[in-house]
Amino acid sequence: MIHKMSTAKPVNKLVSSVILDLDGTLLNMDGVVTDVLKSFLIKYGKQWDGREALKIAGKGPLEGSAAVIEAYELPCSSEQFLKEISPLYSDSLSKAKPLPGANRLINHLHRHGIKIALASNSSRSIIEKKLSYNKGWKESFSVVIGGDEVKAVKPSPDMFLEAAKWLNVQPSNCLVIEDSIPGVTAGKAAGMEVVAVPSLPKQSHLYTVADEVINSLFDFRPEQWSLPPFEDWIEGTLPVEPWHIGGPVIKGFGRGSKVLGIPTANLSTEGFSNLLSEYPSGVYFGWAGVSKQGIYKMVMSIGWNPYFNNPEKTIEPWLLHEFEDDFYGEELRLVVVGYIRPEANFPSLESLVAKIHEDGRIAERALELPVYLKYKDDPFLSSLFETICSS
Repeated sequence: MIHKMSTAKPVNKLVSSVILDLDGTLLNMDGVVTDVLKSFLIKYGKQWDGREALKIAGKGPLEGSAAVIEAYELPCSSEQFLKEISPLYSDSLSKAKPLPGANRLINHLHRHGIKIALASNSSRSIIEKKLSYNKGWKESFSVVIGGDEVKAVKPSPDMFLEAAKWLNVQPSNCLVIEDSIPGVTAGKAAGMEVVAVPSLPKQSHLYTVADEVINSLFDFRPEQWSLPPFEDWIEGTLPVEPWHIGGPVIKGFGRGSKVLGIPTANLSTEGFSNLLSEYPSGVYFGWAGVSKQGIYKMVMSIGWNPYFNNPEKTIEPWLLHEFEDDFYGEELRLVVVGYIRPEANFPSLESLVAKIHEDGRIAERALELPVYLKYKDDPFLSSLFETICSS
């Protein structure tokens, strides 16, 4: 099986409205929650290790609090926990960033006149605060439903049914996009179509009740749900806001290339944990600067590499150039400018290598286009060689 993530069914209903979750679907709350819990647990002589991340995902405030209290054996009630932690949480909300593809999705649906609702287990006041930090979001939603405005939060279908009521549409004509199992369960219980975007790594197998499971919002295809298609894909690639990665090469053109048939350059992820948490796993492309070599086209993966079953997220650039010598120990800088596809599962090393070469051909062609070619002159790359020349 080449790719297990997408499980789209043929469209058999007319979807007229979309209901979106907030935390983990549109907003990356991982860093905020981690920082708040770390500082809060110190008070009780405990150290947050993320063990309850799966249990609190998608839960209401009281349920999530109870899970943390039980896990860390805290001497307080859920109500007391919430009272103490809420101010810390509220003060940190400005640090939450939109997940990749969130602005694109909201703007696309709003521009095409699709009614959008927001349904979150957070309280209405917290939702309003989160929306205030993201320009244009509040105006884009026709309806906003908070967890304190319904009798029961997700996995109860109450807030989704309430959203459909306010949108004046039948539940069967609504598409829900959710990152958590409670949210997916709630959407299906409401009689709606559901696309799951799992926020926790390697958990897609738990979302079998969803109508489709995708890796990230980059991979959402509105046309599969009778909605207007995105118009920003260019020759099999999606432009992304350019971002930089830099650091020493741990493994350059060497042993890896003999297996894969291409110049690989495995990078240390030290210092890039926040960046890696922001970007979904998948195959990207852009430009690579090697300190003693030059600037080259590159395609790269970010993720756990299902074939090799990596325990941690990695950065694996593949330089699209023939090198005579190894480049161990040289400084490598990457400017990432586009996205190709999500991570995939491969039945054999041969099929993995074939797909890598296919990705390379797509990147080779795309990087000749003006929209991507201009970033070859990015100051982040040129400054690498200025440093070398002046030393």
